[in-house]
Amino acid sequence: MSISHARPRWKGFLAATVVVVCWSGFNIVSRLGGKSTLTPYDLTALRFGVAGSLMLPIYFISKNPLPLRRLLIIASSGGLFYALLIYAGFSLAPAAHAGVLVNGGIPLASAAIAWIWLKDRPNSATLTALVLTALGLMVIGFSRFAPGSVPPSTGEKNWLGDLCFIGAALSWAYYGLLVRVWNIRPLDAVSGITVGAAVLYLPLYALFLPKGLSGVSGSTLLLQGVYQGIIAALIAAFSFAYATLSLGSGIASMMLAIVPGTTSLLAVPFLGEALTLTTLAGVVLVSAGAALGAQVKKTAPTPTPELHSPD
Repeated sequence: MSISHARPRWKGFLAATVVVVCWSGFNIVSRLGGKSTLTPYDLTALRFGVAGSLMLPIYFISKNPLPLRRLLIIASSGGLFYALLIYAGFSLAPAAHAGVLVNGGIPLASAAIAWIWLKDRPNSATLTALVLTALGLMVIGFSRFAPGSVPPSTGEKNWLGDLCFIGAALSWAYYGLLVRVWNIRPLDAVSGITVGAAVLYLPLYALFLPKGLSGVSGSTLLLQGVYQGIIAALIAAFSFAYATLSLGSGIASMMLAIVPGTTSLLAVPFLGEALTLTTLAGVVLVSAGAALGAQVKKTAPTPTPELHSPD
């Protein structure tokens, strides 16, 4: 499963840029879905129903080499847990909260998990980038989480949605580290997540979970199916895995800190959310942190005996 050839850094940054674009739109589209009659279970089913169907032949043609244990782990962390948590969050809290807590939280969670679990202590440049990123997120968060920044009808449930977003950030950060440590090819990661999650989830969804598909129009289902199942689950996931292997999980995840700012900008025309000078200041800080983090050399994978034992 090891990959011997090096990936050019410019391709890694290009892949990270694709992720930023896809996830910025993802926050908007998912919030629209969360405000409809679609349940988090519906959105998860659309995501993996579409993506799993498209990737099933590729899974077998490419002879995905992931052992069953690793397949189940990444399908759960980067697939089911992430999807269910983030879609639940979108049904309870504004898109801007997801931008800050999920996309902004992933680089911080990745650095913390790598430090604790892999003993991969960030150097001074990385720490400076993380501090700038954290400050920017705090500034954006202050303007987006302040009283009066969200509709009163949803404010009482924001805290629960925020907890879901934090859980989603931790799930995705863990998945990103596994891609790095296990050196999983992007195609294997994407096909493993989508096919594995579809097999695990869709039977349970069909038999037991509540559904709200009948309450939305065909155009809404098409939008959610295409964005969740193709753009988010395939294009963004493949690009993130590629960026992780090219740049390292720390830098790749740090690029996602740009998403809160772009989400706030997109939320103005699409969701009617106000853009303040405080938010713009936070965007500048986050962008500076991401730019500094992009200068850091990739850290080599830090394997542990437990992770690299034969499956």
